[in-house]
Amino acid sequence: MDTAESPDDGLDADPDSRRQGAGNQRLRAIVLAVVSVLLLGAVPAFFGLRAEDRDPVFASLDELDVPAWAAVDPVDDVSGSRWCLLDCRLRERTVNSERPPEDTAQVYESALSQDGWQPWKPAYCPEQEEKGSYTCWRRDELTLDLWVRPPTCVPPPVDGEPAVVPSLDPETAAEECTGSLVSVKVRNAIDDERTRPQPSTDPSLTGVDPYPTLGDDPLGDLTPSPPS
Repeated sequence: MDTAESPDDGLDADPDSRRQGAGNQRLRAIVLAVVSVLLLGAVPAFFGLRAEDRDPVFASLDELDVPAWAAVDPVDDVSGSRWCLLDCRLRERTVNSERPPEDTAQVYESALSQDGWQPWKPAYCPEQEEKGSYTCWRRDELTLDLWVRPPTCVPPPVDGEPAVVPSLDPETAAEECTGSLVSVKVRNAIDDERTRPQPSTDPSLTGVDPYPTLGDDPLGDLTPSPPS
């Protein structure tokens, strides 16, 4: 007597195929989970590294409320360690301004005040007499030097040769040499020697302060011992 074939006989006939299919599905799920974790971790890490690489001091200078004509072609330079390993970090920015030094210094000083910087008048600000406007500022753990001056308008040297200053008509030179040059220097206050007690004499002239004079003969006024 013939027995009718069950519809499940085809599936039961090949259990290895079913196990292989289930294994492939699990593998795909694992691969998708790993890729998702890598993507979710890599994107924040990428932007986190970019934020860490960007010095917050330069970001603060970018946010100063100065007009566009006073911040043309900024050039940043940094040296030292952010954690003051051996040398603390020194940030320097140089920008061009399209207007005279007087106008440029005014807008920068106003912007620094609005950003929380306080005018600071330590000794050696500047260390030597400079042309233009030179002011010093403090905010939290930082110090800032702002120097605004007329541009040099001298051609740079070529191939190591000294620059040759062309003889220009005074009126033409005045028209071509306009605007001003701005330098900003930001240091950690603990690394700025002007925040420490200053010697009574200029160290650049004496090196160290001389010891106080005790007199011509410090032993001359002593009473001699009576003879025995």
